[in-house]
Amino acid sequence: MSREQVNRLKIVLAEEQKSNKWLAEQLGKDQATISKWVTNASQPDLKNLLRIAKALNVDVARLLNTEVINDDEI
Repeated sequence: MSREQVNRLKIVLAEEQKSNKWLAEQLGKDQATISKWVTNASQPDLKNLLRIAKALNVDVARLLNTEVINDDEI
C-alpha cells in the first residue's frame, strides 16, 4: 500500500532550496521529526504547519496536497 502524500513539504523545501536540517533548526525540532513530515510518515499538527509556512515565507496552502482530499470525505 502506498503512502498518501498529504503534505507537499518535500516539494516546497526543494523549490525554496532549503534542507531538512535548515527547517529543523528554524523550528527547533529534531531532524528525524522533519524527515517523517517530509516523507509523509507522519504529519505536522496545525501549529507546526503554520510555523513551517512562516519559516519558508509561503502560504500554508502551498504545503498541502489538496488532491488527496476526496469530496466524499468533506
